[in-house]
Parts: sequence; structure tokens; C-alpha cells
Amino acid sequence: MKKTLYLKFILAYILFAIFGFIVVATFVSGMTLDHCKKKEADDLYREATLIANTYATELYNSEVSLESVHNQLKAVGTYLNSDVMILNPSGRVVCDSRTEPDPSKEIYVEGFSPSVTGSSYYTIGNFFGQYESQRLSVLAPIAGGYRIKGYVCINYPYASIQAEATSLLNISYLELIVLFVLSLIILIFFTQIVYIPLRRITTATEQYAAGNMHYQFGVESSDEMGYLASTLSYMAAEIARQEDDQKKFVANVSHDFRSPLTSIKGFLEAMIDGTIPPEMHEKYLNIVLNETTRLTKLTNGLLTLNNLNTSGMLLHKTEFDINQTVRQVSASFEQTCRKRRVAIELVLGGEELYVNADADRIQQVLYNLVDNAIKFSHNDSVVRIETTEKRSKVFVSVKDSGIGIPKQDQNQIWERFYKTDLSRGKDKSGTGLGLSIVREIIRAHGENINLISTEGIGSEFIFSLPRSEKNDELE
Repeated sequence: MKKTLYLKFILAYILFAIFGFIVVATFVSGMTLDHCKKKEADDLYREATLIANTYATELYNSEVSLESVHNQLKAVGTYLNSDVMILNPSGRVVCDSRTEPDPSKEIYVEGFSPSVTGSSYYTIGNFFGQYESQRLSVLAPIAGGYRIKGYVCINYPYASIQAEATSLLNISYLELIVLFVLSLIILIFFTQIVYIPLRRITTATEQYAAGNMHYQFGVESSDEMGYLASTLSYMAAEIARQEDDQKKFVANVSHDFRSPLTSIKGFLEAMIDGTIPPEMHEKYLNIVLNETTRLTKLTNGLLTLNNLNTSGMLLHKTEFDINQTVRQVSASFEQTCRKRRVAIELVLGGEELYVNADADRIQQVLYNLVDNAIKFSHNDSVVRIETTEKRSKVFVSVKDSGIGIPKQDQNQIWERFYKTDLSRGKDKSGTGLGLSIVREIIRAHGENINLISTEGIGSEFIFSLPRSEKNDELE
């Protein structure tokens, strides 16, 4: 948007103003003049008809004097700002509001013809040369005895009609100006409420498209524009966080792969060049083997996480006894517990407790949690594994009495390769992927896993699984 949208609005506003004045100056002007002309003609015709039916008829019937009718016509002409005449069909002036009546003089309107109005009852002109300026003239017939005896003619200055139309047109221009001012106010509001926020959003998207995901912008609005801006800002922050996580992930992978590879390379070179004597080869080959085992474990962990994060991952859910799985996992750590002098205490909810889940995956979760619990427990301590049933869920808890996890690290332990400072000394062979795998497996089941930990006292991991209806049958 190279400022074209706003220019289009400005151009549209200018065109609206121009066309508005053109319409008022042409169409509205003509319509206003026609309206004033017709209105004045209607009023004058009503007056002419009234005169024809009263004064003029009475004059032709000799019921009133000519002087009396002249005085009436003069008064009406003054009131209407018009000239009022009574004419014979031949065009002879019987009475004229402009001049005093004189029976000895015969005044004619040359060329007078009542058909001058055509199909209408009024005409515009100089009324057969009687005036130098244009007049609006109306003719009303004077009837009597089933024939036309004469006509009442009222001539109104056309300039007065034009002046009235102009005054009305000025009102239209004033209304148009008010409309333009209101439109300008709307344009200003549009600029502040829509265009400026839209420009900020556009600038932000350009920055994000260029890779600057840390670009900050704000739109102080609670409407859809503000929601769009906050959503866009949140999206950029999430992308930036994912990019940072990706960089951290690559750095951690590189570090965890480089360390054992460096050891393997160093020991092998030392054996080849004779730095390590042949009788010591077996010892260092075992070290190399341990390092390759560590690399294999790391690779398998990464592959597991990749499979778990893949959308559409299939879980082979079955109904199985979680208590039996807990017993099997606990038994697999018998040798490790003896070496570390750590006891495993089982607090199981009944002999059998069935859940609906992927048995192999849940066994992997328990193995990782118990392995961590034993690894970070003090000697001569107890690891407690408990299963409980609440409503439609089964909860499994793995609790140790070890070093605990600092509060500031508890939200980060689920990240890949993350190790707390307290655990680094004890977790020499760990990859930092165990808890990430645990969380992804539990999430894949649509369940949750939580941590309760106090530094120096111990940690407890609690996760939930769907309860199987088979438990009802056992009861």
C-alpha cells in the first residue's frame, strides 16, 4: 500500500465535491427555477380565476362600475406585485391596473391571442410587446352565456421568480457545503481510526516479511483494527520465540553431539598413534562404546520427539491395567535401586486399575519419570509411585525425595535439552529429552501432566489418563 488507498479517498472526496456543485448548478438549478415558476403560475392563475368569476363578470353584467373594478385590480396588482388586465377576445383593454380607465380611448394589445399559452395556462415573454423585460403571464377566461366574453391577464415580473429561485438555490449550496464539511470530518475520523492504524499494521507486516520479528508497534483501539494489530503482534512474537527456540535447539543438538564425538575421536586417535598402550585399549574402547550408546540414546530421543510432534500420530489405545505396568517398570529398576540404595514404594488403587491408553507409550512415560526420580534422589531415600481413581480419570504420581527443581526452572524443564544447574552434576549421561518426550506422549492422549517441586525436598510428577469402563465390571 504505497499511500494509494488514502489518495484514492482524497480523490473520491474531491470528485464528490466537484460533481456535487455541478449537479446543484445544473440539474438542481433548473428544477428549482421550474418549481418556482410553476408555483407562482398556480398562485396567479387562482387569483385570475377568482377575478374572472367576480369583478370581471360583474363588470360585463353591468353590476359594478369600471372605476370600482379598476380600484380592485389596482389593489390586487399591488398585493401581487403584478399588472392585472381585463381584455376582450379581440385584444382591447377593458381595464388595466396600471392606468386610469378612459372610455373615450380604445387601447389594444396588438396581436393578442389567447392561444399563446398553448396547452398550459401561462406563458413567459413580453406579452405581445407590452413590456421590455420578460413576464410570467397567466390568462383566465371570463365566461357567460356559454361563451367567452373576455380574459383576465396577470403579468408577473419574471426577474422576481429568478430571484426567488436563486435564493432557494443558495440554500442548496449552503446545504452542500455543510455536507462537504461533515464529509471532511468523516474523512478525518477515517484517517485517525482506520488509515493510520492500517499504515502501522502494513509497516509491521513489511518488517516481519523482512525477517524482523522483534519489531514492536501498537494500535490503541478496542475494535477489529486493534484486535488485528494485537493478533499480528502476538503472531510475530510467537514466530520470534519459535525461531529463538529453533536456534537454541540447534545449538543444544550440536553441543550434545559434539561432546561424545570429540571424545570418541580423541580416544581412537590416541590408540592409533600409540599414545594409549595396547593393554589399555579395552578400557578406552568401553568408554568409546558408552559414548556411542549415549549418541544412540540421543538420536532415538530426537526421533521419538519428531514422531510425537507429527500431526496425525496414531496411538494404539487399549484397555490395560496401569497397576501392572507400574509393577513391571518398578521391577526393571531393581539393580539400579540396589546400587543407589533407593527404595520404590507402590501405593496402588486396588489390585487392578484399567485405563484406556497406549500401553507402550505410557510405559515409556513411567520409565522416564522413575529413572529421573531415582537419578536425582539421595541415597537411602524412597521413590513413591501412586495410582488413584477420581471420577472418569486415573491419576499416576511419581514422587521422590531428592534435590528438587528450583522455582525459576520449573516452566523450562519441558524444553528439549534443558537441564537445571542442580541436575547437571548428577545427570552425566542424560540427554535432556526425557521430560519433553513425557509431555508430548501425555498431550497426544489429550491429558495433562503437572509438577510439584520444592528445592532440596523433592519433586512429584502427576499425570492423568482416561479411566476404562472395565473397572465397573470388576466391581
